[in-house]
Amino acid sequence: MSGPVTLHVLNGIDLDINRGEMLAVVGASGVGKSTLLHILGGLDRPTSGRILYGDIDVFGLDNDRLARFRNERVGFVFQFHHLLPEFSALENVMMPALIRGMEREAAAKAAASALADVGLAQRGHHRPGELSGGEQQRVAVARALILNPDVVLADEPTGNLDTHTGEAVHELLKKINKERAVTFIIVTHNDRLAIRADRVLRLAEGTFTQER
Repeated sequence: MSGPVTLHVLNGIDLDINRGEMLAVVGASGVGKSTLLHILGGLDRPTSGRILYGDIDVFGLDNDRLARFRNERVGFVFQFHHLLPEFSALENVMMPALIRGMEREAAAKAAASALADVGLAQRGHHRPGELSGGEQQRVAVARALILNPDVVLADEPTGNLDTHTGEAVHELLKKINKERAVTFIIVTHNDRLAIRADRVLRLAEGTFTQER
């Protein structure tokens, strides 16, 4: 009976990402794009190598400090918004601030500001089921931004939206990137989103090639 097979998803990647850059990562399904984001965001630990945010060696942190680092420095946006249906849009956006330990009143004020930034100032008291798909994804973007992260990691952020709605979210991400100098690393199959990025990298066989 054969033993377990080790699958090397990412091999010898060496990548520098500049502050305020919008980077798109493209490639076929199953090549490791989501794994890359999970490692960059400190959700998964690599078997070897390092991730440096400035002078911080992310995987040199213990689990508690790593969790705090993710909460304070990294925002996540996924293909499916993962909003909690029993809470309002405002309450969903407040969650990272409450996890940090922010007072509820201050968290609500920050969440209202984040919703205004994504064009949903009047929708804060609506629950996810009362919002359109595009509005739900905008709430997810606001949630990712509430603590002013250094970087936002987005995994197919418009993959669940129709073309018109997805285009509006594309414009929103680029606007935030330029106005707030937030670094975006976006995994996408959408060429129209990829061309908005400063750089486009293709992931194949565990390594990168630069497309633009």
